[in-house]
Amino acid sequence: MPVPPMNRREFVQKSAVTGAAVAVAGAVGAGEAQAAEPKARTWSFSILGTTDLHSHVFDWDYYKDAAYSDAKGNSVGVARVATLIKQQRAAKGEHRVLLVDAGDIIQGTSLAYYFARVRPITDKGAPKHPMAVAMNHMRYDAAALGNHEFNYGIEVLRKFEQQCHFPLLGANALDAKTLKPAFQPYTVKRICVPGAPDIKVGILGLTNPGIALWDKDNVSGKMVFPGLVEQAKKYVPRLRALGCDVVFLTDHSGLDGSTSWGDSLPYVENASNLVAEQVPGIDAILVGHTHVEVPSYTVKNAETGDEVLLSEPYCWGYRLSVFDFELELHHGQWKVTGKTAQTLDPKNVDEDPEIKKLLEADHQLVVKYVNTAVGTCTQDLSAAESCWKDVPIMDFIHKVQMETVKAGLSASDAALPLISVAAPFSRTADIPQGSVTIKDIAGLYIYDNTLYGKKLTGAQLRDYLEFAAKYYYQVPAGTKVDTATLTNANKFWDYMYDTAAGVDYEIDIAQAEGSRIKNLTYDGAPVADDQVFVVAVNNYRANGGSGYPHIATADIAYSSTNEIRQLMIDYVTAKGALDPTDFAVTNWKLTQAGTPVF
Repeated sequence: MPVPPMNRREFVQKSAVTGAAVAVAGAVGAGEAQAAEPKARTWSFSILGTTDLHSHVFDWDYYKDAAYSDAKGNSVGVARVATLIKQQRAAKGEHRVLLVDAGDIIQGTSLAYYFARVRPITDKGAPKHPMAVAMNHMRYDAAALGNHEFNYGIEVLRKFEQQCHFPLLGANALDAKTLKPAFQPYTVKRICVPGAPDIKVGILGLTNPGIALWDKDNVSGKMVFPGLVEQAKKYVPRLRALGCDVVFLTDHSGLDGSTSWGDSLPYVENASNLVAEQVPGIDAILVGHTHVEVPSYTVKNAETGDEVLLSEPYCWGYRLSVFDFELELHHGQWKVTGKTAQTLDPKNVDEDPEIKKLLEADHQLVVKYVNTAVGTCTQDLSAAESCWKDVPIMDFIHKVQMETVKAGLSASDAALPLISVAAPFSRTADIPQGSVTIKDIAGLYIYDNTLYGKKLTGAQLRDYLEFAAKYYYQVPAGTKVDTATLTNANKFWDYMYDTAAGVDYEIDIAQAEGSRIKNLTYDGAPVADDQVFVVAVNNYRANGGSGYPHIATADIAYSSTNEIRQLMIDYVTAKGALDPTDFAVTNWKLTQAGTPVF
């Protein structure tokens, strides 16, 4: 809906958050009150939304050491988004605009890693987290907790929270002992309307229940994460009871009702649509977590029949969601009469010069760090075909995982056969011939996973590999295989697909799901159902990530807090030269009815 033009300046004075976790914004100067209409009957305001920023400050790719670019011409980073936000505030009025984020802020780039591990914000005298600096400058009003907020541990998250001038909201992040909120559940903002009551906007934050699985090592016994619907049913009525005219949710949870963890948790992963449908009293929801763009989407509430407006602005600062609300005053109470949502693309605006001024030095520190040479490589190693071929660059990951786990096993477990599973996280990863830098390895292993060794039987290992093989579409024998359409069946993304090293096997893509693993052998002999293996695996998968069978409940033979990426850096540093002949062993291949595909 169109926004009425602003013909006067407005002034809003912010007060501190008080006992009921209410943040108040809004006071109008006497001169403005005199200039205003004595009785305002309609008003409009906007809520701008970002999500899954993953510590992208500038339009820069640390893995490539170059300006970010992709096939669609997108830009990344809050520095460009900040310019769009300034434009929105200028067009609509400074205090007709609120700014909210839906989570996953402090993990995802080399910048994030640097200020969590290399020069952690928890160290005495360390600078503030760059995302706190940028978001404070941008004047965020609230942000939901994302699951990746917990990747570096609660101490780092709490320090980041202290550095933010806005609340981190998590109504379903509870203290494990008291079951009371571990973070502020909501905040209430006031939109000042001259000559009329303030518009009270309740902002409720909800995070992802999957944190209990994905960051089990960091949160177990400390926090629990019930479902979004369950907690929204508790807090939305509370916000209405506080007199909120508008109830706005920021959910780190997608909107299709899907779940990646099977039955490992009793809650839905992507539940925003269910919240809208099942919880009355919600006007709109900013959606996050799934890294997709959904400019505008409506869900009808089953109880009231009211339409709930949802928008997801894509990740990394690719887009900015804009929710526009129109209200009318009825008997002293504001009522929403219209609402729309859209997404804006920041690629054609300049980066905010103030953010560049504030954070350019931090950025350059990280650029210097990622370009640090750690060794050499005897030939170019590419991940371009890693999703359908056994390539040496993936065997590098397996080699490091197996050597690390092997060194930490007990004498009895060391006698068991050892294998490794790992996912092809990035098809663009490449370790060049010649000098190898930190960015080359970081670009291959982009997540901050730690390492486990878990025990699986031969039968369980077969189930595990069959589960992985659903990544491929079925291609009948005699049909040409097109790699452009071969992978990501069942919405099984690259990071969800594990290959195995240490065993030999075939994946017959001509067969139906569940019957694709053929000729599974270890050391030249068929794998027996009761044969016990130690499996080197990352913590995300070991704790149930992506819903693989057996692995979450399997016995632990090894665990470590060391990140796999750093183990890989240490491996190259210790060896001096990376030689793929040391670890390039063919372990798996795709077939069609027994005939090799590649």
